[in-house]
Amino acid sequence: MGLCDAVRGAFGLLFNGDPVLWRIVWVSVSTSVIGLMIAAPFAVMGGYAIAMKEFRGRRVVIWLVQAALSLPTVLIGLVLYMMLSRHGPMGGLQWLFSQPGIVVGQVVIALPVLLAFTLAAVQAADPRLAETAIAHGASSWRVMSTLLYEVRFGVMAAVISGFGRVISEVGCAMMVGGNIAGETRTITTAIALETSKGEFAQGIALGVVLVALALAMNGAMMVLQGDAHAARGRG
Repeated sequence: MGLCDAVRGAFGLLFNGDPVLWRIVWVSVSTSVIGLMIAAPFAVMGGYAIAMKEFRGRRVVIWLVQAALSLPTVLIGLVLYMMLSRHGPMGGLQWLFSQPGIVVGQVVIALPVLLAFTLAAVQAADPRLAETAIAHGASSWRVMSTLLYEVRFGVMAAVISGFGRVISEVGCAMMVGGNIAGETRTITTAIALETSKGEFAQGIALGVVLVALALAMNGAMMVLQGDAHAARGRG
């Protein structure tokens, strides 16, 4: 199949509503969103706590969080594979080669991104906000909610970046999900499979979807940055 034929076939799959292709997209998007929904509360509260609290080993924790951003996803997949395999400590869950297993991988991959971005956003906030809230007798939860609202654009950017990280990874999804058609085949694992078979139409179609998602996420980031600048201007 030539390049032009592959491109025509790809857009045919997209616009004709090919069920196999859109099932792959659905698996990718749904597992990524669920993983982010699970990871976000823990990461946001953890990032806030690390930024605001002084404790022994704080610098080491920050260093580990930042180092985790560079961990290869295939290494995360290997560790999770061993944990979820039949003889692993989580083997009884029977999540290996299943969508819950992929979600676990997405959570582990998203956590460092969300933590690091939230940590940076809270550290960049005006310290007088927390001091003023405390001086007015606000509870710890009230102080946290006030400060997180102030840095909401940074937290939203963290979520968007986390989504981009998890939906575009291939190593962990391949190892933990097994690339099972209709069940655990994601956009990236399907692209890798179709390319290895020399079938480029579906790979190109899925690549177009991935690029569209990337453009949408970057557009959302630009909107958030514009809103952030406008909010600072009004302040």
